[in-house]
Amino acid sequence: FTSSLPLPGNSEEMAPPLQQNFMIPRKEINMVADMGKWKRSQAYADYMGFILTLNEGVKGRKLTCEYNVSEPIEKLVALLNTLDRWIDETPPVDQPSRFGNKAFRTWYAKLDQEAENLVATVIPKHLASAAPEVAVYLKESVGNSTRIDYGTGHEAAFAAFLCCLCKIGVLRVDDQMAIVFKVFNRYLEVMRKLQKTYRMEPAGSQGVWGLDDFQFLPFIWGSSQLIDHPNLEPRHFVDEKVVNENHKDFMFLECILFITEMKTGPFAEHSNQLWNISAVPSWSKVNQGLIRMYKAECLEKFPVIQHFKFGSLLPIQPVTS
Repeated sequence: FTSSLPLPGNSEEMAPPLQQNFMIPRKEINMVADMGKWKRSQAYADYMGFILTLNEGVKGRKLTCEYNVSEPIEKLVALLNTLDRWIDETPPVDQPSRFGNKAFRTWYAKLDQEAENLVATVIPKHLASAAPEVAVYLKESVGNSTRIDYGTGHEAAFAAFLCCLCKIGVLRVDDQMAIVFKVFNRYLEVMRKLQKTYRMEPAGSQGVWGLDDFQFLPFIWGSSQLIDHPNLEPRHFVDEKVVNENHKDFMFLECILFITEMKTGPFAEHSNQLWNISAVPSWSKVNQGLIRMYKAECLEKFPVIQHFKFGSLLPIQPVTS
């Protein structure tokens, strides 16, 4: 765990410069046979450690609870607010096809151009050389500008972006709840707006047989939030009234609300996997099951991981410890 989340130590000013040669992350998984390399890599261990550390950090907590909000967290929210504003400044264009509005490419071009500057606003001066490496994950986290699609691989890139910020010490252990509740939650809002505004295609979606067309992590962290809840059980999330009354407190229910806004017809038909999950007796069982499913359906699937990029912070080298 500690390998991905540095313990709170010296203040930024005192932090020694990292003895690290930053590099532009690149693709390393080029064929199915390379998947073993990924599963044995330091990147995989650190990424999964990061996801699980945050899973523990938000256990039993509401989105609306009190938590520490550091300056880097505020700066990350400001960065996401900028992306949101750019959507307003880039309205969808008239085009014959219903899906994949080409205005997304204009929006994306702006991010492509500005990503390093945006990242530089979040990291302290003495770490400026990390910006080009970290910015790659930010650019990868918003969808594909050629296909105008978005899926769990893009979401993973955003988690990797946050993981990198932890590894260089910008985010710290006491930022855990804010990473999920403030930053990741704001990221989700911006992604939902992108998905809606530009009618993005779900990347590699399994339709009704997948968990969700676009996201996965908020279901993991969101189910952890609900562990040991005194009265909300998994069977309740298919109840519209429960969702409407509680979605502001729980990420999982926020996801359900978005699905029901976007899809028509009976829930059991358009979201079969989630419908099945509602029959699981406890949230801790749901949480464990979702972590297993995430590894199997996202992290161990070549079509998703072939796009993942590896650098000095998330290296392809085999795990050392």
